[in-house]
Amino acid sequence: MISLQNISKQYTGKYLFRDLSLHIEDGNRIAFVGRNGTGKSTLMKIILGEVEADSGKIIQSRFNSVGYLPQDSVYHAGRTLFEEAATAFDDLNRLHERIREIGDEISVITSPQGDNSLRLQTLVNEMGQAQSILENREGYNIEIKVKQVLSGLGFNEKDMSRMTEEFSGGWQMRIALAKLLLREPTILLLDEPTNHLDMESLEWIEGYLKSYRGSIVLVSHDSRFLDNLVERLIEISMGKATEYTGNYSSYLIQKAQRLDMLQSSLRNRQRMIDTTTRFIERFRYKNTKAKQVQSRIRMLEKMGQIEIDKEESSIFFDFPDPPRAGRVVMEIEALTKSYGTNMVLEEISFIIERGDKIALLGVNGSGKSTLARIIADVDTFQSGIRKPGHNTIISYYAQNIVAELDPEKTALQTLDAVAPLKSPGELRTLLGCFLFKDDDVFKPVSVLSGGEKSRLALAKMILKPANLLIMDEPTNHLDAQSKAILQHSLKRFSGAYVMVSHDRDFLAPLINKVAVLKGNDLSIYHGNVDDYLDKYHREKEKSAPGKDLPESGTPLDIKQNRKRMEAEDRQFLYKRLKPLKETLEKIEREIAAYEKKKLEIENSFSDQNTYKNESLIQSLNIEYSRITSLLGSLYDKWTATEEKIGKITDK
Repeated sequence: MISLQNISKQYTGKYLFRDLSLHIEDGNRIAFVGRNGTGKSTLMKIILGEVEADSGKIIQSRFNSVGYLPQDSVYHAGRTLFEEAATAFDDLNRLHERIREIGDEISVITSPQGDNSLRLQTLVNEMGQAQSILENREGYNIEIKVKQVLSGLGFNEKDMSRMTEEFSGGWQMRIALAKLLLREPTILLLDEPTNHLDMESLEWIEGYLKSYRGSIVLVSHDSRFLDNLVERLIEISMGKATEYTGNYSSYLIQKAQRLDMLQSSLRNRQRMIDTTTRFIERFRYKNTKAKQVQSRIRMLEKMGQIEIDKEESSIFFDFPDPPRAGRVVMEIEALTKSYGTNMVLEEISFIIERGDKIALLGVNGSGKSTLARIIADVDTFQSGIRKPGHNTIISYYAQNIVAELDPEKTALQTLDAVAPLKSPGELRTLLGCFLFKDDDVFKPVSVLSGGEKSRLALAKMILKPANLLIMDEPTNHLDAQSKAILQHSLKRFSGAYVMVSHDRDFLAPLINKVAVLKGNDLSIYHGNVDDYLDKYHREKEKSAPGKDLPESGTPLDIKQNRKRMEAEDRQFLYKRLKPLKETLEKIEREIAAYEKKKLEIENSFSDQNTYKNESLIQSLNIEYSRITSLLGSLYDKWTATEEKIGKITDK
């Protein structure tokens, strides 16, 4: 569908990538991965045509339609939510309008004879073609489809008639995403689509994209989202692009093994160079060895280079040891908060104890950030009690903390304002841990990237020892490596924390309690996030359409009702099993293909001629290791998918 051939792009003499080639075919699921600033979003914009490559060319089918969701800067105004989302069907709406016009014109033709007869036949044919298009594209279900997608993304029935300019930035992004999904372009380009979603909407969009008919290209730092969706990854690093087959977990394994193999090859190559160099130096002036010396010199000249990417720097830090707190760190009792007539929290009560690791979940707008601000004592409330425990010291990371940084101050001045007693040397050392090196500490906040601002905000946070951390979406602007470092630092932190986040893999090893806000109320679940999600899905299945309906009426009514319920159950089961079975068949095809490649390499190993070519042996070893690793990952994925199918069919 789209072919990128030898694409290069640079800014101010520094290459983001060079000679990059990539093919996107029907139904592909591809992710671009790499550190912040490596060019992932730029590559998307090159595919879209918004940014021009310095060299190379792009070839694509004229039947392509490309839809793009940027990271931010989306704004809608002037229409209701429903009207704005329905613009995705503007072409179908024009057909509906044309059919009405044709109907009006037909109704005024009084005599279907002569010239009128020819005109009437033309109109009838045009109406038939328009109706056929509408039927094929489900153009008579526009309202249902719009409401289904908007509902899946977290909008409620009352939102449908609200003006779009009333929605905040995160909801504006959801409107843009809804329009893209409804348009159904042949290629979806999604740049950090999960940043503005709550966990329920995230799971919905994941399921929706699994059954999406077109191709999908993603940029995301949500590892579980990538694991569940993608089949190929393009890593952009140090100006180069490397392709990996499989999901994100498989990519991490392959990357580590590839690095091990390259390092081993590099060591072997160096040993050969050293041995050959010593031979040349020893026998350079010996006539009887002249031919052998020249042969080895030529061999050194022909020896290719083995390039290994330099390790990119990563942040490293630990939260300061928390001061000793009492058993109860924070107590909230009958707390009520409203904005005008909008009741957000109503008589919320819960206790945070020493050592609690709490995930605060709920749909967007349920009051998570409001409650986090109240706990952190940066927001007021109308009634109730907020009671800190003995010696409770709070450190707060706000969702909009990046916007709250003073754009005029440098990174160094930002920290100095928080800790004036620290010396410039101490502050520069701390900034170095967050990748602000040398003159970077003098950069004004206004020129920093989103990831740099997030790291600066984290550096501010750890200047003051605390025993209760309140963190609202701390991973939104962090790349995968920085997110992993933050996760490890939180694992080692012995104090309590409350975390607002939709990132399931980030939360999974950190949490021992889940607090869920729903309908102004708060429920506490003991266990980790996966335990809560399992419970949530079980409850959702129990409340699915057709469940536990009372049987009443005549025997015929009861029989018909039972048949309808059984049909709905089968349909519900089919919808759940279909994507899993398609995934299983795809995995089986991939396993068969890689088993065949593995057998071919094993046959090459049994051929004595193979061992006469050292570079061939090296490349075969690397490929064999990659395929073996990939097969292991595919078999694990096959088993996990089979287990999911089993759990559904056994119920």
